Parts: sequence; C-alpha cells; structure tokens
Amino acid sequence: MPLLLTFLGILFLIILIAWVRLDTFLAFLLVCIGLGLASGMEVHAIGVAIKKGIGDTLGDLVLIVGFGAMLGKLVAESGAAQRITDALVSLFGTKNLPWGMALAGFVIGIPLFYNAGFVIVFPLIVAVSVSARLPILTVGIPMLSALSVAHGYLPPHPSPAAISTKLNADLGKVLLYGITVAIPAIAVAGPIFGRTLKQYQPKLDPDLLSVKKLPADQLPSLGISLFSALLPVILLAVTTIFRPYLPPNPVVQLLSEPYFGMLLSVLVAMYTLGLNRGQSMKAVTRQLEEAFKGCSIILLVVAGASALKEIMQAAGISHYLGEQLRQLPVSPLILGWAMAGLIRICVGSATVAGLTAVGLIAPLVTSRPDVSPELMVLSIGAGSLMCSHLNDGGFWLYKEYFNLSIKDTLKTWTVMETLVSVIGLVGVLVLNLFI
Repeated sequence: MPLLLTFLGILFLIILIAWVRLDTFLAFLLVCIGLGLASGMEVHAIGVAIKKGIGDTLGDLVLIVGFGAMLGKLVAESGAAQRITDALVSLFGTKNLPWGMALAGFVIGIPLFYNAGFVIVFPLIVAVSVSARLPILTVGIPMLSALSVAHGYLPPHPSPAAISTKLNADLGKVLLYGITVAIPAIAVAGPIFGRTLKQYQPKLDPDLLSVKKLPADQLPSLGISLFSALLPVILLAVTTIFRPYLPPNPVVQLLSEPYFGMLLSVLVAMYTLGLNRGQSMKAVTRQLEEAFKGCSIILLVVAGASALKEIMQAAGISHYLGEQLRQLPVSPLILGWAMAGLIRICVGSATVAGLTAVGLIAPLVTSRPDVSPELMVLSIGAGSLMCSHLNDGGFWLYKEYFNLSIKDTLKTWTVMETLVSVIGLVGVLVLNLFI
C-alpha cells in the first residue's frame, strides 16, 4: 500500500505541474494533503507535518539561498562576470577558447542562479563567438554546461543546498567533492561535445543582442571580481580542509558555518563591487532587495517539497520505502540518481526532481552508514539534470535565445544535459571508491 500511495502521489504531482500547469508550491501542498488523508492521518496531524517540514528546512536554507542570490546580483550588476569572462578568453586564446568559456561559466555559475546566469552570459557568448570567428554553439555549450553543473551540484544553489540540509551533509565537503566531479562532467559535455556542433549556425534575434555590455573601463578589476565571486567557495573550502587539524576555536567554527560565510561574502561584495566603485548604499541595497524577490519563488518550491517529505515521514511511508530500498541489489548512489532522473524527465524542473527524490531516498541514507550523504547529494544533483526536454523552462530559454528548432535543441541542449548527468554519476561512483 505505501508503494502504491507513493506512486500515485508522485503521479498526481507530475500531472498538476506538467499538465495542469498549477503553481509548483500549490501542487506540492495538494499532494501533501491528499497523501496524508490517503495514509489515514488526521487532518490536524497533516497541518502539523506540513508546517514542520516547511519550517525545519527554510530555517537553515533561507539564509544560504537568500545571501547567494544577493551575491549573484552584485556580481552580475557590477560587471564582475563580464570581467572574468573577458580575462579567461584572453588567457586561453582562440585555439583553447571553449575551455576558457567553460572555466568562466563555472566561476560565474557558483554565485549566480541558472536563469540569471544564462541571460548575463549570452551576450558574452555572442561577442566572443563573433570576435574569435567560432561557431556560437562551440563557444556557448561549454559555458552553459558549466552553469548547469554549478546549478545542479553545488551549494549555495537551492537544490543542492536543500538536499544537503535534508541529508545532514557537510556543505564544505559537498562543495569540494562537487568541484572534483564537475571537472570531467564539464569537460565532456562542454568543450569536447561542443566541438561536434560546428554545423549549427543559427541566425540570432537582434533584440536579444541588446543586453547591456559594460565598457572595459567601467568594469571592476579581475582580482576583485574573482575574489568577490569566489569568497564563499574559499571560506567553505579552507575551513573544511583545515578545521579537523585546528584546536576548537569559536572564530573558526563561525567561519565554517555556511550562512555566515555567505553573509560575510555579501558584505565584502557590497563594498568591493558597489560602495568602493562609487555606488550609494541606497543603490546597493536596492540590488539586494531585487535579488531576494527573485529567489522567493524558489524558496516556496523548496518549502513544498520539504512538506511532502515530512508528510511521508509522519505517515510511515518513508520508513517503509527505506526498508524496501535496502533490499535492492543496486548501489544507493545509482538509485538516487535514477530516481531524480526519472522525476526530472516527467516534471522538467531540476529543483523539483532533486527535492522530490531526496524525500524518497533519505530513509535509505540514514539507515546505511556506508553511504556518504555528500556523495548522495551529488548523485541526486546529477540525476536532476538528466535529459532536459520540452517540459523544462531551460530547454525553451536555450532554444529561443539561440534561435534553434526543437529538433536541433534536442540534439544539442538535451544531449549536453544528459552528458552532464551521466558523467556526473560516473564521477560520483569513482570518487566513492576513495572516500
């Protein structure tokens, strides 16, 4: 019975999101109520579970995601992303340009949410393609693959951050392992795959090329740009590596807290990318407010998925699923990847896929001390990027900006996303042999 209820609940969620086009948060709440009632829970208990699921997750996550959005806004508006891209293009030269674009996309993708990052880097992709006389997809696919990997694998992006919270994974380790796994995934899906796409020569919409590109003399320096964009990564990496070797210290402990690292990074960026460049505090604050408005919808989606996870736990479904999954002769890491991939194909949203999958796989992780929660975060994250197609907003964003047919979008974008997902899983399984 619990398996049937889970199947029907996920099916109902897919129908509401993909076919009815209902708001994702509302869809999650309706499924929570329906699943709770079908499981025999009292109405009051359903309400308590929904509130607990939302509160427990957002309490940890709202700061990380909120500060991440603020940092991304400052990096974008100041021109720091443009400076990083220009410098890496110059460093790598025309011959190795796709590798430079991939690295630039990865650096930019860490602080920026995917959709915002896409819109920002698109004019940079066009400018580089024209100046270097290279096919636009040969230049663009490496950068977009890196953006996608950062979105699916790495905190402070909403899905990996939320999955880490649910699995009690160490965010610093998730980041370090994620960067390790990301390198081969980006290399294969980006520069290597991109070199096979030279035959695609889309005619771009002139209106999409009018996005503001700042003059070089108005950009922050490369050092300031890199430092401001990567400070959260630096703080998490340094504290994760050296904390085990240091005596207990409240300062080190505070710096190792992800929310504090993000707060400190935002404060530093406010000065380096804003106040220090002549902007008023009012102007900088307005950017931060706009950034937080933009991530509020994402937080609601996370809240809805967390409520569903709590309903499944309160109804005893999670415990039952955990016991059944333990008996399967399949690696839990492969299982988490497959679950996320299947939901991604059905629903379209990588965030929804990851957050739904972790609710199903979490009982197995908690009952198996041999399963690394950090690697499970990456496995689910890789699965959540699987086979983007017509029900994914990112698919249409790419199609319209690059002015491709649906067939060509499937042959380029969908293949790239699938490569990112599969190579990511392979990387996780290899890394699992050494930790």
